[in-house]
Amino acid sequence: MSPTSVNVSVETPISAPSTNGSQIIQMDSALFHDILGRMLAAGDKVSDLIFSPGRPPQVELTGDLQGVPIPGFEALKPVQIKAMSDLMLTNNAQGNETLDKKGSTDISYSAPGLGRFRVNIFRQRGTHAIVMRVIPTRPPNWQELDLPLAVRNVAELKNGLVLVTGPTGSGKSTTLAAVIDLINSTKRYHIVTIEDPIEFMHEHKLSTVHQRELHSDTPDFALALRAALRQAPKVILVGEMRDRETIEVALEAAETGHLVLSTLHTIDAAKTIDRIIGVFPKNEEAAIRTRLAQSFRRIISQRLMPKVGGGRKAAIEILVANSRTKEYIEKGEREGRSMIDAMRDGAIDGMQTFDGELEKFIRDGSVARETALAYSTNANNLALSISDLDGTAPPKNDEILFEVDAEPVVANDPSQIEGFER
Repeated sequence: MSPTSVNVSVETPISAPSTNGSQIIQMDSALFHDILGRMLAAGDKVSDLIFSPGRPPQVELTGDLQGVPIPGFEALKPVQIKAMSDLMLTNNAQGNETLDKKGSTDISYSAPGLGRFRVNIFRQRGTHAIVMRVIPTRPPNWQELDLPLAVRNVAELKNGLVLVTGPTGSGKSTTLAAVIDLINSTKRYHIVTIEDPIEFMHEHKLSTVHQRELHSDTPDFALALRAALRQAPKVILVGEMRDRETIEVALEAAETGHLVLSTLHTIDAAKTIDRIIGVFPKNEEAAIRTRLAQSFRRIISQRLMPKVGGGRKAAIEILVANSRTKEYIEKGEREGRSMIDAMRDGAIDGMQTFDGELEKFIRDGSVARETALAYSTNANNLALSISDLDGTAPPKNDEILFEVDAEPVVANDPSQIEGFER
């Protein structure tokens, strides 16, 4: 150990000034894992671990942040968090470089006997902070998630593009992991996943699954996706379609006989189509519309919301490829021919809308009326559809659109996620 560093223990607070007045510390993995273990012991529904300067280690449990008392870490010092960051970034040159250049980095981290984590390390106010998402030790199954049949049937598709969309924390990764696990359990396929970072670890079952992680196995999604076309997969999972090149290659893969699964941070099916078309130049719009219309198979959009009695419930909107929806994508929506109308009329094909599902939740009592209206696509129309329940008038505003980054606050709601990730 150098004279400017010091090992720290749970019982001993950190204080080791260096020659330039700053502090440098080293934290061994045993100590760090002991801290993680104490945090995870706060409850069986811990979803996130948060390390912030001036605060104790915190966990997100039943929808609220809770401090975890650990001697020596009652108020985390910047040098302590930096030591944790350095430990997790050991031998990760790409992660260190990204953190230095861009101010944040995403990595995965494994703690033997404790579990795996999706980690974001970022700079704020000149110091470091860390958020660690707890990743379940096994992929979710259908019984846990209770997904609609149209989502389960994705496992039976032979080719095409399937997108799972929604805001951060809506369960996109969890749904895709369940799809991959079902294919892995029922098909003798070669599956290639490209993730940032790898979350759920898929064991080889009937299928052979190769999982590639950004930065450690491949520099970017597009390059890995192009390489996957030469690796003879039946199924390709792309963690996120972030840019034009990745979308272009994903369409190419779907057009050449592969089943491509991916995610987008869009709030519903119609906005997903707009987002994809919008990344291409205007003079390519017609061609992209045609390609997307022919290659897409499902657009599955998700919203998680508090349910009555605690926990959270997923509302799922599903757009399925048929002659009508393909025509609307290729020629565009206009008066009297919207995707919402197509989904309302497409129940026989497994289609459903957010507001249709929210109406069911209100009527069966699983979600409060006010909560459902806050998460709806068109609150006015939803209020009209349930006006027979209590005679209440619809909102005065003509339309309330769900916003990606704005989650309604429900007073005294001990929400917790059941099955889906945050």
